[in-house]
Amino acid sequence: MIFLLATHNTKKRAELARILAPLGIEVQTAEEAGIDLTDVEETGETFAQNALLKAVNGCRESGMPCVADDSGLAVDALDGAPGVYSARYAGGHGNDDKNMDKLLSALSGLPMERRAAQFVCTACCVFPDGTQILTRGECPGHIAFARSGSGGFGYDPIFLPDEADGRSMAALSDEEKDAISHRRRALEKLAAALKERRLVR
Repeated sequence: MIFLLATHNTKKRAELARILAPLGIEVQTAEEAGIDLTDVEETGETFAQNALLKAVNGCRESGMPCVADDSGLAVDALDGAPGVYSARYAGGHGNDDKNMDKLLSALSGLPMERRAAQFVCTACCVFPDGTQILTRGECPGHIAFARSGSGGFGYDPIFLPDEADGRSMAALSDEEKDAISHRRRALEKLAAALKERRLVR
């Protein structure tokens, strides 16, 4: 069974496909499937609501089972912000540098012990028969005082995972990042749920 991957973010798309392949889930992008996929407005108040919006839309427009995710950064000292607004925290959508600058400014003066945060991912799979599966993964860590590392995307340069020996998410190799990432954890649960229901081998 081939699943449609509902995202127009090329970096996220590559990461999702890389994680899903060894889990036995074969995916196609809208371009690969020959589908002109509508960009859904993320109006949900939670990651789960936004992931479901994207997966339902992708399934409806393609007629294929569709996998989507919604993810972001939740900072304890900011009551969970930027949360679902992570990609547009500074106003425009997807301006990583402005988003990081705003977050660093919001946490200015706070010591490391008050900079706890977690990357959160909700993965969703929707089937043409209406079946819906939602799973959630988290990667705990802290917000750094400055950027480091040249990989990843989004807030990776200022996020210090608890499991990465002080390095930022952007300083990890793809393999190291995948091993601890919120997306990996959500997608592993999704794959397990699909296998339990015998929807994939």
